[in-house]
Amino acid sequence: MNVLAGLTTAEDSGSPLAWRMRPRDLDEFVGQTHIIGPGRMLRRAVEADRVSSVILYGPPGCGKTALAHVIAARTQAAFETLNAVTSGVADIRRVVSEAAARKAMSGGKTILFIDEIHRFNKAQQDALLPDVERGTVVMIGASTANPFFSVIPALSSRSAIFELKPLSPGELGTLIDRALSDTERGLGGYNVELSPDAREFIVSRAEGDARRALNALEVGVLTTRPDKDGVIRFGLDVAEESIQKKAVVYEEDEHYDTISAFIKSMRGSDPDAAVYWLAKMLYAGEDPLFIARRVIIAASEDVGNADPGALAVAVAAMQALEHVGMPEGRIPLAQAVTYVATAPKSNAAYKAIGAALKDVEGGAVLPVPDHLKDTSYKGAKRLGRGKGYKYPHDYPGHWVEQEYMAEKRAYYTPSDQGYEKEVKRIQESRVGGKSERP
Repeated sequence: MNVLAGLTTAEDSGSPLAWRMRPRDLDEFVGQTHIIGPGRMLRRAVEADRVSSVILYGPPGCGKTALAHVIAARTQAAFETLNAVTSGVADIRRVVSEAAARKAMSGGKTILFIDEIHRFNKAQQDALLPDVERGTVVMIGASTANPFFSVIPALSSRSAIFELKPLSPGELGTLIDRALSDTERGLGGYNVELSPDAREFIVSRAEGDARRALNALEVGVLTTRPDKDGVIRFGLDVAEESIQKKAVVYEEDEHYDTISAFIKSMRGSDPDAAVYWLAKMLYAGEDPLFIARRVIIAASEDVGNADPGALAVAVAAMQALEHVGMPEGRIPLAQAVTYVATAPKSNAAYKAIGAALKDVEGGAVLPVPDHLKDTSYKGAKRLGRGKGYKYPHDYPGHWVEQEYMAEKRAYYTPSDQGYEKEVKRIQESRVGGKSERP
């Protein structure tokens, strides 16, 4: 049953380097010291074979599956595995049925490892819930997606959730060096000379992903001919060919986190950060029109009347995107993003509509004053509609003092930023009946 722990070296010989080099125990495990370092709760639980249901959450290549292997090697329990991409409710019920029989006959425990648990739909997760709750199986889920988004609350609340981090450059370097020196599972049988700049390039381009780093190392070693001395010269040119375009992690929570960083960078007037997050979203395949809509919102919410041109630029960018498409559409998007990011900021209009809506929703709705009511229909005058209305264009400065609400309320308070500073000056000049043309 302990299928992961029971793989032999011979059976592993045809597997990728990253699989062969997975840690056999906690002492070989690299990284994640915040959860499995000496004295940490998860490490104590593994060492005592007292692991309860957990969800390991983190980006690819950070050690989620490797940690499950370590637990498998350590535990006295039966160890079953499912992959959420290829498994269904029938597979869950089969494993649970066997676990229940095992527990009834010998009291034996079953650990069920579910790789990519976020791929299970709600019905599949619901099928698993009762037996996790009863302890029929101890579940270990691995997920690249935030379980608070992708796992039903009833299941995530019954599991300890551990977030794994990308490996540091030093940790990736340790894995590379270990793989090159290991003659049993690694590339120690090859005479490889890895140049410092090639090693640094792999580490930097792997971006914390151990699998990506080891795969690049293996591809480079296996595809490079030894020189006349039998040495495989693994230089920067080999490293550059070994790591091709990377796939950016962009699961549901990463989508929300990245768009949040994008919006906050524009709001915070940092065009460099805003363009970086724009580039990440475009690279990861985000819908460009979704991005354009967020820029339009930021132009009104965070710039507003401090620079009314921001909204015009943002709307024009979306229209240009619709006309020219991608990849050229990235250019007007970048123009709009940098314009909004560098524009003077005011959220006065945003705050004004929020306050007005709060009043409408929470209090009595004000009636329309008679002098503002519609006069276009027959009989309106007999009802007193429009009586006493003053037409602003008939007065100096195209403004005249009159009431526009039955009860005076203040919502819009212009800031002292950009053009809104002028708006504020004009408003203040009208107090007491004075008038100025904008």
